[in-house]
Formats: sequence, C-alpha cells, structure tokens
Amino acid sequence: MALLDIKNVYKTYSDSNRSLTVIEDISFSIAKGEFVCLVGPSGSGKSTILRMVVGLDKPSQGSIFYRGEQVNGVMDKMAIVFQSFALLPWLTVMGNVVLGLEAKGIPRVEREKIARKYIDKVGLDGFEEAYPRELSRGMKQRVGIARALTVEPELLCMDEPFSGLDAFTAQNLREELLDLWLDTSLPVKSVLMVTHGIEEAVFMADRVIVFSKRPAKIIADVKIELPRPRNMKDEAFAKVTDKIYSLLF
Repeated sequence: MALLDIKNVYKTYSDSNRSLTVIEDISFSIAKGEFVCLVGPSGSGKSTILRMVVGLDKPSQGSIFYRGEQVNGVMDKMAIVFQSFALLPWLTVMGNVVLGLEAKGIPRVEREKIARKYIDKVGLDGFEEAYPRELSRGMKQRVGIARALTVEPELLCMDEPFSGLDAFTAQNLREELLDLWLDTSLPVKSVLMVTHGIEEAVFMADRVIVFSKRPAKIIADVKIELPRPRNMKDEAFAKVTDKIYSLLF
C-alpha cells in the first residue's frame, strides 16, 4: 500500500462571475521511504496540492488517501513546513515548537521534552527562550521544521522551505533536512516538497513530478537515480537537470 495516493484530483475556484480550474486530473502516489519534489511554473497549483494533502483544503473532484484512509481534514502523522515560517511573534522558540503538541492536549512537561529533542535535532539548542525577532531567517525556518517534527509525522510536506534564504544557508538546510529524513531514529518516512528550483529538486528527491502551466497536469514523473550524496557540479547531475528543464521550457 502506498503511503499517499492522489487520485484524479481537480481544483476549481468559482464565484458568481467565473470559475478557474487550477488543477486538472492529477494522480500520483508516494511510497514509504520516498522523497518526492513537485516542480512547475508559478501558479500551477503545486502548493494547492500540498494544502489538500495535509487537509487544509479539499479537492473539487477526486480523492486523496493516506494509508488507504481518505483525507477529510487535518490528519495525524502528516505535517507541513511553510515558506513564510508561520511563527507567532509573541511566542518563544519553545512556545512555537510546542503548538502542535499543545493542540493535541499533551501535558506541558511531556510536550516540552519532545520539543527539546527536535529543537536540538535542528541545531537550535540554547535558543529555546529566544523570540522570532531575535532569529535569522534560517533559524526561523529551523523552528518551523522542529515544530513539524514534534508531531512525529510519517509524511513531511514542505512548501518552498528554502526559497527565502540566502544560498549558503539554503544549501546547509537542504543537507541537514536530508540527514533528518535518512535518520532511522526519527519518524519521518517520506517527504513531499514543492520547489521552483529544478537543481534543488534533483539534489534532494528520489522522484521529481513535473507540472504543466495552469490548469496543471502532470507532464512527467522523473526518477532520480543519482547516488547520494549528490554533487551539483557532476555531469550526470547536469544531464538530469537539463532533462527536466527541457520539459518546462
């Protein structure tokens, strides 16, 4: 059984004057242990797919299944990391990281113990009492990742998590995220990530699913068979990247 199944999904937005279809008949699956990236033109519905997967939005047609159960709202074992960090400025790092656990009713001592584990995993040990205004953009995204990890998801969804960071910080976080995904002591089994960066997708993913312009359809599902760790300067890396570019341009 696939961890995630997206079957014939459409998304249409309508008002009294017109309707706009942004996603048209999208189907794909993610197996346990896969890292999958979605790439495509801006406005092609990649982030909308992500929001529907985690239950923050619903398809107009079609269905999404997680471990064989239809997604109808937010479900356990899935979490999302946003591009915008989505931190509450009046809460400390600890306060932001424990939000998901607090919503589940987990007692304070237990939720802070879990949160400290993941704060340490993302390299923010010692910053528990800092506020978002005191953190760099890279540190803020680490808080977002730690918050997602505290609910111990099997499927981690990420919406352009590195796009607002400088090149050095972004590359460090890419490598650290891959280390977290490959860490068998952590619950994350699979990752679904939206990115505009084709090189980023090839660097990180097992598969790259390529969307057309709106209304989005899948125009390719490219398996990345390069060994890890990957070098962006390798000729084989460039060939795969060029192949995906050729599908889009």
